[in-house]
Amino acid sequence: MAEVGCLSVTVSSMAFISFVLVIISLCPCKAHVPLIIWTSEGDSLPTLTEPAAGEIVSGMKLVSSLQSALTTLPNTVLLFLQDKLSLEDFTVYGGVFGNKQDSVFLHLESALQASTPLVLPALALSTTDSVEELFQEVLGIPALHIVPSALNQLQLNTSQPSFLVISLPYTHGVQSKELLRKNDEIIGDVLTVFTAHGVPYTAVYTGLMPSYVTHDTVTSLTQRLVLNYQNVLSFKSFQLTFLMRKIFFPVSARNWTVIEKVELNYDGQRAVFNSSRGIYSPAEFSFHCQSVSSSESPLLVPSNAKDNASQWNILFTDFQIQGFNVTGNFSYASDCASFFTPGIWMGLLTSLLMVLILTYGLHMIMQLRTMDRFDDPKGPGISVPLND
Repeated sequence: MAEVGCLSVTVSSMAFISFVLVIISLCPCKAHVPLIIWTSEGDSLPTLTEPAAGEIVSGMKLVSSLQSALTTLPNTVLLFLQDKLSLEDFTVYGGVFGNKQDSVFLHLESALQASTPLVLPALALSTTDSVEELFQEVLGIPALHIVPSALNQLQLNTSQPSFLVISLPYTHGVQSKELLRKNDEIIGDVLTVFTAHGVPYTAVYTGLMPSYVTHDTVTSLTQRLVLNYQNVLSFKSFQLTFLMRKIFFPVSARNWTVIEKVELNYDGQRAVFNSSRGIYSPAEFSFHCQSVSSSESPLLVPSNAKDNASQWNILFTDFQIQGFNVTGNFSYASDCASFFTPGIWMGLLTSLLMVLILTYGLHMIMQLRTMDRFDDPKGPGISVPLND
C-alpha cells in the first residue's frame, strides 16, 4: 500500500520539451450509447436520477450512483450486453410515432412499464468499453456469462449477490430490425424464467458501441504526455502521465484540448485522477493555471474510491501544458482564471454604487431653486393678509 503523499510540480517550458508524445488513436465519431436500468420490484431506483437534457454521463458518476443504489436493489443483476446499440434504434424501431404494433421492443417495453426505469440516453463510450468490469467492481463479484438455454439449470442463491451477463449479438445492417426483434425475444425469455422462479432482479440493457455514428459532432485525437522520474518520494520508479484529447465542437467551430486524466504509476501501483472538465483550452493554445490541485477547488478528482488516488494530494503550481501544435515553445496561454474575477466584480459593483450616489447627488443639486422675488427697501412692503 502506498503511503500518503503530496506531489508538488512546476511544469515549465523546458520540462514540457522532455515530454514523450505518443498518438494512441483517432476516432472521428460521437461515441455514446444508451443504458437502461429497471427492477422486477417495480419501484423507482433510489439515489439514481434522470440526467439533464444533453448530459453525457461519465463512468465516475455512474459508479458513485450504483454503489449506493445497488445496496437496496435485488441482489441478482442481469446485464443484457448488445454488440451495438444507439438511441436511434429505439426511435426508428420502437414504434414511437404511434405504430406500437410495429415495435421490435415489445418485451422490453412491457418490463419497463411494470417498473420505474432509469434511462441514460448518452453514456460515455469510455465507460461502456468496460461496463462489465464496472459492475463487477461495484458488486464485488465476478461476472457469470450464460446463454438463455441454460437458465433452467442455473441454481441461484437469492441471499447472495449474483452478476449474470447475457450477450446479445447485433450487427448493424439491412437486417437490423429483425436482429433487434430477436434480441428483444431473448430478453423476454430470460425475464420470464426469473419471474417464474420468483427471483427478484435488477436488469441493465446497454451496448458496447453505438450502431449509429454522428460524424459532424465531435472528432477527437488522443495523446499521452509522459514524465519519468527516479527516486521520487522514496519510490524507485515514478511516472506522471497526462491523457489529453483534442475535440472539435461545432458550436464554437474550433478544436479544443481537454485533459481527461492524470495518472501516477509508482513501483507497480497506480493512482488515477479524472479532470473535472475545468482544464481545457483552444487546441492551438497552451493551458496555464497558477494552481491545479486535487484538494482546494479541485480540478482533479480521484477516479475511484477504491483507487490509490484517495491517498494522494496533488498540487501543480505555475502549471502550463500544451499537447497539440507544439513548436518547441508554449503558444499563447489560455489561463484558467476567468476574465472577471471576484475581486474585479467587487470593484465594479463598488464603483457602480459610487456612480449611482454621485448621479443622485447631482440630480438633487440641479433641482434646487433660488428666490426670484425680494423686498424693495424704497417701495411699500409686501403685506400678506391673514384671515381668521
